[in-house]
This record gives sequence, structure tokens and C-alpha cells, in this order.
Amino acid sequence: MAPLQNFVLLVLLTITLGLVTEAAQKHQAIPSEEEKNELERQLKAINKPAIKSFKTEQGDIFDCIEIHKQLAFDHPLLKNHSVQMKPRTVPEWITSNNIPSKVDSLLLLPDGINCPDGTVIVKRTTMQDLLHAQRLKTMGFNGPRHFLTEKNNTDGTRQYYVATVNYGPKSFTGVKGHLNLWEPQVSQDQISLAFIAVAGGPKERFASIFVGWMVNPSLYHFSQDHVRLYTYWSIERSNLGCYDITCPGFVQVSKNIPLGSFLQPLSVYNGSQYDIDLTLYQDRVKGDWWFAYNHENVGYWPASLFKAARFENRANYAAWGGQVYSPLIEKTPEMGSGHWPSEGLGKAAYVNDIRIIDGMGNFVYPEPYSLKEHETSSKCYRAMYVHEDRDPWVRSLYYGGPAGCIG
Repeated sequence: MAPLQNFVLLVLLTITLGLVTEAAQKHQAIPSEEEKNELERQLKAINKPAIKSFKTEQGDIFDCIEIHKQLAFDHPLLKNHSVQMKPRTVPEWITSNNIPSKVDSLLLLPDGINCPDGTVIVKRTTMQDLLHAQRLKTMGFNGPRHFLTEKNNTDGTRQYYVATVNYGPKSFTGVKGHLNLWEPQVSQDQISLAFIAVAGGPKERFASIFVGWMVNPSLYHFSQDHVRLYTYWSIERSNLGCYDITCPGFVQVSKNIPLGSFLQPLSVYNGSQYDIDLTLYQDRVKGDWWFAYNHENVGYWPASLFKAARFENRANYAAWGGQVYSPLIEKTPEMGSGHWPSEGLGKAAYVNDIRIIDGMGNFVYPEPYSLKEHETSSKCYRAMYVHEDRDPWVRSLYYGGPAGCIG
């Protein structure tokens, strides 16, 4: 199969549009035999042969795939790409803190799941994943709403709300932050997420990368409310981009940290608090954008994916905070802890240790007034930016709000 044809086949969030939308419109719960055959053909292309496989209590299947045979290399722009096991340049925070090569797997994988050297761990895509991904499209949710979007938060069928602190426009090479872990309650058709994000490029080809945690029953259908680690990348006015590793693009290098994995333990209101340390940074030599979880490199988006958007030459905007999505006919779900930012530590969701990475690879605190709160609607969800004299609260955000907003 020609590379371009294979690429079109594999961009599942796009290719299933014509296939499943018609079935959805006819309220068909089960695809036809012809549709099943097409989905099976897609799955065969997406899921590469596994060296080992594991199934969790949540019903997820994780495969150990040979690193050079992963889905990323089906992308035409990555046909001759050489895997970068580590970036040429690494931010000083990561190199100076003697970060171990392995993270605490209790937050991500059950005991007994261990991939051999030379492989990466990947969450297997199923037919239900394809159908649920298309369900999101028919609902009008193509991915996180861009954090700079100033359009009306409703469009007749759906509604989005964000509560963030934003940075830019100003050139930089990365961001980091600790995302407080909560389990907001959502319905089957709703989404609640927390993220850090970078973006850049011209308006007509604006590129962005999101990483964080998400409660999304339609995407992660095995668990109604469980919190998942996720990534999302996109380029405006194109079909490029997707969640996790559901299309060619993201190159996984970790055999310990699978995208889409279940996160635990979770914070308790007025009790124990938990967070994850996430970093998005650019290799200043190659231009690749790397994702690190608790300072272990998970993988990267090669610079060649973003050349058309000129995003391989640093970022211009960043954001930290939360976002929710809901059909217009439903009241909105909880964001963060489901409580107002004014309630503070232990009760409201936070992002702390907010930093940017400058052009020399140094982690620095943004100037206090370079970070700006952004709320779609303060009567629904709020953002409260704080800057104190003690770590990790030098630059921080409390955000969120309860369910039940009707705009």
C-alpha cells in the first residue's frame, strides 16, 4: 500500500467519519458486516504485531511493540525517520536533578506488566475505540478547544468552557507544571480535562500540543469516570493530529509509560492530594517536541510534522488549567475538583510549579504579570492565579467549578 494511502487509512478520527456517521444518524447500534470489515482493516493497520501483551482489570490491553515498528512511522513524513532515544538538548531541570530512569509504575500500570528492552508500551486500539472516537465527532468534539479561541462557547449543539492561566505571545522552548489529580463526575457524552499546552505558528496553520489528564467515557469507554493520561496534537485547518497514539505522528520511546493509561491514586476533598509532574519541551537542536512524565521522557512529536505550521521554531503561547465539554441539551459537568478556586488547597484543583523553558533550556518562572487568567464564563468556572514566595506556589493556579451550568 502506498504511504499516502496507508496514512489516510490510519488517521482513524478522520477516516471513520463517512463510515460511521451514517450509521449513527440512522441510530444503528451495531455496524453492518461491511462496516465491520472496514474497521477490521483499519485495526490491522493501526495495531502493530506485539512481542508481549497484557490485559488490565479495566479491560485495557497493552502491547509491547518493537520501537522501530510502531504506528508513528506509517506517516509519510516519518518514512525515513531515525528514532531519537533521547533529545540532543535537555532542560537543565531534568539534567540537574538526577532523575531516575523509571517512574513509579503504581500510578500507571498494575504489577506484572513489564515490556522487554527494544520495545515500547502501547494501549491497543479496538473496534469499540474506533466507534467511540467517531461518536465524539458526531457529537461535535474533535479535541480540546484551543485555549486562545475567542469564539462563542456554544454553537447550537455543544458547549465548551475553559478556566486557565495563559502566557504569550512570547518565544520560549517549553513549559512544565504539576497537575492536581481529581475525578470529576461526567455523563456518557461529557468530557472534563486538565492540561498544560503549547502552541505557535501562523493563524491559518496554528499548531498546538496538549498533555494532561482526562475523564472521557466516549474515548476511554471501559471506565465511566476513571482519569486517564492523555496527549493531543493538532494543526488548524488540517486533518492532522489526534489523541495519544491513534494516528501516526507521536514517537513513543518509553516502555514504562503508556498514553491513555489509568491514573491513581486521586485527590480527596479536604484530604490527601496527588499530582503529576508534566513537561513539554523542545529539543533546541532537532526541533522535536518532547513529553516527559515525572521527568521520564515518554516520547516526542518530530519537528517535520510541524514545518508547515512553522512550529518547529519554538512556541509562542502556553496555557495551564481545565476545560469541559457538554452537549447543549445537558447541564455542564464538574471541572477539576468540582469546587470553586476560592476554596483553596485540598478542596480546589490546582496547577502549581508553573514554569517556562527559555531559549537556553533553563526552567524559569514567568514574570508575575505575564500570566493572565482566562475564563469562558466566570459564573460557570473560574481561574484564580496566585504567586507566592514559596515553592511550589511561586506561580500557580486554582481552577474549576461545580456541575450544572447552563451558560
